[in-house]
Order: sequence, then structure tokens, then C-alpha cells
Amino acid sequence: MDVNKIREDFPILKRTMSDKPLIYFDNSATTLKPQPVIDAVTHYYTYLGANAHRGDYEMSGQVDSEFEGARKVAQKFINAKYPEEIVFTSGSSMGLNEACIMITRQYLQDGDVVLSCESEHASSILPWMKANKKIEINYIPLDEQGKITIENFKKTLNDKVKVVCLAQVSNVLGFCAPIKEITKICHERNILVVCDGAQSTPHLKIDVQDLDVDFFVMSAHKMCGPTGIGFLYGKKKYLDELEPVFYGGESNARFDAKGNIILKDTPLKFESGTQPIEAVIGMATAMKYIEAIGQENIHAYEVELKQYFLDQIKDMDNIVVYNKESESGIVTFNVLDNGKMIFSQDVASFLNTKGIAVRSGQHCAKLLPDVLNVNSTIRASFYFYNTKEEIDTFVQALKEVNLKNCVDIFF
Repeated sequence: MDVNKIREDFPILKRTMSDKPLIYFDNSATTLKPQPVIDAVTHYYTYLGANAHRGDYEMSGQVDSEFEGARKVAQKFINAKYPEEIVFTSGSSMGLNEACIMITRQYLQDGDVVLSCESEHASSILPWMKANKKIEINYIPLDEQGKITIENFKKTLNDKVKVVCLAQVSNVLGFCAPIKEITKICHERNILVVCDGAQSTPHLKIDVQDLDVDFFVMSAHKMCGPTGIGFLYGKKKYLDELEPVFYGGESNARFDAKGNIILKDTPLKFESGTQPIEAVIGMATAMKYIEAIGQENIHAYEVELKQYFLDQIKDMDNIVVYNKESESGIVTFNVLDNGKMIFSQDVASFLNTKGIAVRSGQHCAKLLPDVLNVNSTIRASFYFYNTKEEIDTFVQALKEVNLKNCVDIFF
């Protein structure tokens, strides 16, 4: 993998931030876009422009071909059995909300239990909290490192558990959950599995048939694609049974004044309204781009960058890292000054003056700070276009972090 050549595909890496060369380490929040994705989006607006599934003219047919072709690209990308199992959404959050609403409405009863864990993103927990039935949420205990283990999972199982909703990879600690093993146990007990793939799909080769999950979601913007697009994968047997959350144009074949509706077949019944067609096409281009590099190569390189960073800071006893053992490109940490923790947002603001972009705060995982016993953290997340030279600059900047320097930037 030629990182320098790859970086040439990303025009934004030529820009500066705070008059310094941009060093972008916020890849778990969103990733930068390569020129082929930018070109794909621009091509739609420049040469196509028509709606999908709406016209009986040549240009509309070309849009249909691109749009449904993107669905097949997505099917192949996660090895879904059928293209109809790919439902376009605005991203993982929408997919998780739709799955929750549809599953609750048709399969759950008051008193049923959904299993999750305290490292989860809000989108995996809040929809169940706000479900229109009295659903109880139980949490799988994390081990001392913050991981989900099969042993702890089994301890939380009971006859009331009907759904397990978990991220394949944690967005804060970067640990990979044993989803395949969990799914096998769940299916022996007729429990549905909803998997959040937002943090795994950009870095790992996904095979939903091998994982055997019932539902799986992802967001394109976390893997070099456009914002506002992703998909909900569902096994066709469930999607065919479920009623959509949204109704409108495209989802129905016909309806009458008395409210009798004939819905279109899966997946179109779930795609009311005009979809973000340029984003769908851009997402497919991003998937092809990622596959050309190879997810195995991407993951191995990210782990190498993380280990390089950990080696560089091993003698800096003022850096507290919370996830040294996770095999991912995510490093979550805090900085101390004379034993006192510096506010994470202040550290991020100081790093900004060096041209370095990181995330600070609670990272949408609002239950995890209670587990880590800290209010907030700093997250640096590496991707395949980052370099060791950037990490060297990062480490040097961290050596300059102290309470005084962090305060001085505001005055």
C-alpha cells in the first residue's frame, strides 16, 4: 500500500488548518473524500440530474441503472445474499432507528428485553428507550479493558431477551465484539441481532452471511463516501414481513381514498421519497475505492499506526490511554498536568493550533464515561491516508500540552 500515492487522491490534504498543514485524526467521526468519489457526485449533477424510478426517458433510465447498480455494489461489499436486502438510509442512526421501530411494532411485547452495552453509541440505545412499548434495556457488563466477552454476554441472557443490539466495533475504545458467536447463541434462542457496523465497515471485510446477523447498518461518510447516505441490511425474510416507518411516493404501488395500500416489494417499500441519488452513487464509488486498497491492508496499517503512536508516547507518563489493547486505529486518551486532568476540549483546541484535528468529549457514547470514571476523553482515530510523520508531529504537540498552554490559546 503506497500511502503517499493514496494521499494524492485526497485534495483536502493539501489545505492548512491554523496556518499549519492539516493532520486529520478524526476519522471515526467522518473520513475525507478521495477524488473519484468527488467526481462521481459531480458527474451526477453535471450529466444526469434526473430522479430515480420516475421517468420514461433516456436520462432517467441512466439514473436508474446507476442507482440500482449501487445497490448491487453494496450487496457485494457486505456479501448480502440478495440486492433487495439493501435499504438505503441517511446513515447508521436512521437505520438503527428504523430497525428498532419496525421490530418493536411487529415482534415485541411489553416487558420484552433488549440487550446492549454501556460502550454503545446513542443510536443503539436511545431508540429502544423511546420505543412505543415498555421495553426494558439490559446492559452486558464490560470486562476490565472495556470489551464485550462471551462469558459476560451469557450471564445477561434470560427468557425475556428478544433482541441484541450491539456495535461490531466500539466507536470510543475500538474493541471488536464477538458478533458471530453472539449471533449463534441468539439464534438458538430465537433472539434477533441488530449490528451497528458504522465503525467496522470502513476497516474490516464484512460478510453478513458469515456473521448471520439479522440486521446490519453502516454510514458511507465513515468510509470515504458522501454524508447523508448509508444502508440498513436486513435478511429478506424479515424485510418482506416488516411494515415501513415512512410512507409516500415510491414505496407504494397504489392506494385508495379508504386507506387501502398496496406496497411495493422490498426494498422499495422502505424508500419513500426522492433518495440522495448523488450520494448513493458516491457511496458505491467509495466502496470500490476501499476494495481496491483492501480492507485487510487498511486494518493492518491502522493497527501499525496505533502501535507506532503508543511506542512514541510510552515514556510520557502524563498521557493516560484507555484502550491500548484494542486492535484498531482508535486511540482514546487524556492528558495530565502535575497529576491533574486537562479538560479534553482544551487539549483538542491546543492541538488545533498545530493543525491537528482530533475529537474530544463523550463521542456519542454517553454511558461510557461512568465506566471509565472520567467526564470526557480525547480520541485520535487513524485511517489509511495518515502517516507516521503526522504521528511524530502529533506526539511533539502533546509534549507541549499543559494547563498554561491550553489556557493561553484563548487569550
